[in-house]
This record gives sequence, C-alpha cells and structure tokens, in this order.
Amino acid sequence: MRLRDRLGIDERRQRQLTWVMELIMFGVLLYGVYAWEIPVIVNAGVALAIAQIVPVLERDYDVPLDAGLTLWITSAVFLHAFGTIGFPPGETSFYKSIWWWDHMTHALSSSVVAGVGYATVRALDEHSEEIYLPPRFIFVFILMFVLAYGVFWEIIEFALAEGAALMGTGTVLTQYGLTDSLMDLVFNTLGAVVVSIWGTAHLNGVSNYIEDRLGRRAA
Repeated sequence: MRLRDRLGIDERRQRQLTWVMELIMFGVLLYGVYAWEIPVIVNAGVALAIAQIVPVLERDYDVPLDAGLTLWITSAVFLHAFGTIGFPPGETSFYKSIWWWDHMTHALSSSVVAGVGYATVRALDEHSEEIYLPPRFIFVFILMFVLAYGVFWEIIEFALAEGAALMGTGTVLTQYGLTDSLMDLVFNTLGAVVVSIWGTAHLNGVSNYIEDRLGRRAA
C-alpha cells in the first residue's frame, strides 16, 4: 500500500498542497526580487521551473506522474527554496537556523534522483529479455547512482562557494565544511535506501512509460 493511502490523503488534497507550495515559492521569488537577494532569486526560480516541468511532462508527453509523485517532487524543491529565506523573511534562513533542514532537503531531493534512476533501470530490465537485473543489483545500483549524484553536487557547491569568494559576492549554494558534506552524503544515501525498498509501489507507472518509449524506438 502506498504511503499516501495509509495517510488517507486523496488526490484532490494532494493537488491542493502542490498548488499551495507553488504559490509560496512564487512569493519567495518575489521577496528575493524585492530584497534583491540573488541566491534567493536563483534558488526559488529554479525550484519553480522544476515544479512547472512536472505538469508539462504529464500533459504534453503523457508521462504518468500522478498527484502523489507530483507532490513528492514539488515538496523537494519547495523545501529547498523556502529554506533559503526562513520565517519571517529577512531573518536568518532555515538552512542556517535549523540544524536538520539541510539534512531533510538532501534526503528528499536525493530520493527524487533515486526515483529517476530506479524507474529507468527497471524499464531497461523489463524492456529487453537479454537484460536481467536482480533485485539486489538494482538496490546497489540506486545507492551508487545517488552517491555519484551527491559527490557531483558537493563539487558544484564547493566551486560556486569558491567562485563567490573570489568575486566577493554571495553564493547561490552554501557549503559548510567537510563534516557537512559527509553528512549530506549520509542523508543522500538514506533517501536512496527508501526508494530502493519502496520504489515499486510508486514508480511502476513511470517505469512502464519508459519501457514503452524504448519499445517504440526499437520498432
């Protein structure tokens, strides 16, 4: 049974929550423009763009992203964008004032990345009879996939921070040291483990879509 079924959250309420988060992200973007805080503008703008890609994929390309998957992806980008300003706006950000905020956003965003990897590798497994991927291999593959993503992300954070320091400007992404980077990788792994264990219940529709596309291209 899916988590949202256990919680008793119907599709209509899930879509309402998604819309509310998108409105708040738009408010965060407006605040960033008003206060002219470039990191807030960039993070909120990218988060909004990702949130809008989801309905486009569903509407224009028939990708089976139901209300629950849309809420999952939107939650990941929303918490990141909202964490850049905190509450009330203008005070210290949630990333700086709440010690676990960065860990939470890393676990959630990495679970989305793991979901992409899981759906893709499952589709490849189902598409070809010549490919057989045992469940244990898929589990390890998802962990390695997310860890690689995590290392790449930490390199980006480091490069942006160093570039901002050289130019004397604020950085878009903040890195808080080696210990923080290691903890980020730990929580990235946690998100990957969750998807590896419970991905089947939520991502079969996306896997079937990818498999169907692969079949059409092969034909």
